[in-house]
Amino acid sequence: MYLPAITYTKDKLSFFSDVITREWLVTNGIGGYSSTSIVGINTRKYHGLLVAALNPPGERTVCLEKLDEDLLVGGETFRLGANEFSETIFPQGHKFIEEFALNPYPTYSYKAGNVELKKTIFLPHQKNASVILYHATNHNATDVKIKLYPLLNYRYYHNITDNHRYPLRFIQQNSSKTTQISFQNPQATIMCQVPEGRFVGALNWVSRMHYRDESSRGEAAFDDCFQPGYFELTLPAQAVKAFAVVCAVGRSSQDAKVVLDSLASLQDAEAALVAELNHKESILSGFYKTHPTILQSDWLNWTLFAADSFIVQNAQAKKDIIAGYHWFEPWGRDTFISLPGLLLVTGRYGEAKEILQSFIGYLKGGLIPNFIADKTGDLAYNTVDGTLWYINALLQYLKYTGDYEFVRGELWGNLQSIIEHYQRGTMFGIRVDEDGLLLHGPQLTWMDASVDGVEVTPRAGKAVEIEALWYNALKTMELLADRFGEDALKQEYFELAERARKSFNSKFWNPLRSCLFDVLEPKSIDPSMRPNQILAVSFDYSMLNVEDSRKVVEVVEKDLATPYGLRTLSLDDPKFIGKCYGDRRSRDAAYHNGTIWPWLLGPYITAYLKVHDYSPESRKESLEKYLLPFFTDGIRHGCLGTVNEIYDCDPPNEPRGAVSQAWSVAEPLRAYVEDVLGVKPSVRV
Repeated sequence: MYLPAITYTKDKLSFFSDVITREWLVTNGIGGYSSTSIVGINTRKYHGLLVAALNPPGERTVCLEKLDEDLLVGGETFRLGANEFSETIFPQGHKFIEEFALNPYPTYSYKAGNVELKKTIFLPHQKNASVILYHATNHNATDVKIKLYPLLNYRYYHNITDNHRYPLRFIQQNSSKTTQISFQNPQATIMCQVPEGRFVGALNWVSRMHYRDESSRGEAAFDDCFQPGYFELTLPAQAVKAFAVVCAVGRSSQDAKVVLDSLASLQDAEAALVAELNHKESILSGFYKTHPTILQSDWLNWTLFAADSFIVQNAQAKKDIIAGYHWFEPWGRDTFISLPGLLLVTGRYGEAKEILQSFIGYLKGGLIPNFIADKTGDLAYNTVDGTLWYINALLQYLKYTGDYEFVRGELWGNLQSIIEHYQRGTMFGIRVDEDGLLLHGPQLTWMDASVDGVEVTPRAGKAVEIEALWYNALKTMELLADRFGEDALKQEYFELAERARKSFNSKFWNPLRSCLFDVLEPKSIDPSMRPNQILAVSFDYSMLNVEDSRKVVEVVEKDLATPYGLRTLSLDDPKFIGKCYGDRRSRDAAYHNGTIWPWLLGPYITAYLKVHDYSPESRKESLEKYLLPFFTDGIRHGCLGTVNEIYDCDPPNEPRGAVSQAWSVAEPLRAYVEDVLGVKPSVRV
């Protein structure tokens, strides 16, 4: 199976201001990851060659920040590492990079002192370990020494280490090939090993490393790290040599040693890489076997790899969906918006079922949680739509599997309870109003940013997409009641849906702009031109007639659609902000007030093709005008091989937010397969 590659040659790497913004990300299937810039300089506090998930997928902890190399050739030392400080980059080993390739794992090719050194980084699946494989060629007539300096830390990934104010305390134990660093608060052990060569203990603190991206975001940007010593190897004259460095992390030294022992030799490390490449190939072969009519392409293969990266196994050996890297946890809303694209389109029905099972177990007062906190595992229920997105994901699951037995046996009672709680009222002011529409409090929709505790887009009252989700959920429940032979319930859900539909059409239509209002607020109407209304067209069950649906799509296309996604606010709105950058207050103010969100491209394409009867012309336009530019550009900017959370609305549409976002990948992928290619699920519901 063909594996894709993105390559930067020496000439491209010379444009430092451009390449320093390019990142890569490798994940391990339990929430941990490896990530840095393509020039090997950490620009974020979230960067590191091993950010371990100590309580999968949570407690993500920066452990191995970097691994820097020195080449000792004759009397000269070539330092291949590169670190940024407040006013300088030292050393400047990025200038020795001849090529960077993501193929599909990051590989740096250096050339210095008549020596070629190739460095590949990967993470073994479901292990808190990082493997760095080297392939060195010495063209000199004399031996060359290679020193490898692990740069370590032990901090929660949202924090930085200030060793002067809060000293990082640990116990270091060294052997001939291994260094072991043990921490007590909280307890964990980092072990680094070279199968060939020796370890030399020489503790050295590297203070005040500067993370330029954190500085631009108004976040803590200076970090202290330490080198416990270095690994030393000899590269004979005119020789070629392969070697590896392995770093493993565990709650105890025994846990870390078990992982390290599984990668104890160069052959073990190389076999682990082959296993990871086979896993990548299986992702592609599984998809194309399920979809034999779909042609392979680089951008699609990268998108499939990205889709897989969000699927993780938690500490209970259950599947979760990470909302985004580097910093998002599993979020209820994001999980069920993403599930069709990540798991159903890709044929991973068993994992989809497992996630549906897991989240129904979190149900409280008719709500599934908004998110599961990374560090504590606490559940937050502040969402009106997460549960409704769950029901929509379940509908999509049934369209792919026809697994009504699972729904009836394990979910049906809880699904009825959800509707009952919404009817009589539950947390956060969520209840069905007298007109049959869903009433809710502020900051409960996906547009939930706040500045200094004040909601930027409160959207309290009756938000347009919430009503669309509510109607879609009621019609889904009507379908299930009919399937299960419960006629009284079927009639009840039908009547609830009809009351909502009639009220929606009489109250939400904006005759001045021929579209839908965004929110019916308690004492006013918010006519802001936002993308939320597109969901009233895209869902399987829509309250709008064909003509009104077409008008909504036309307005959204004219005012909000871009090749990167949909703007969150029209350009002519006084609240519009064109760039989402700066400190947290500035970013949160812009987050949903103009910023482009890629995930909305999915429902927009669905709605657009729906009102154009999926004509060949409309499919071609959707592909060429939106999806192809989106994917082909998105995977080569920001974080390579995946898609960012958001984009600036103002040119040049810089990628912002999380560097890899589940729904940014999932929804455009779903729309491409289901709507543009017309590869629909086979089960009639």
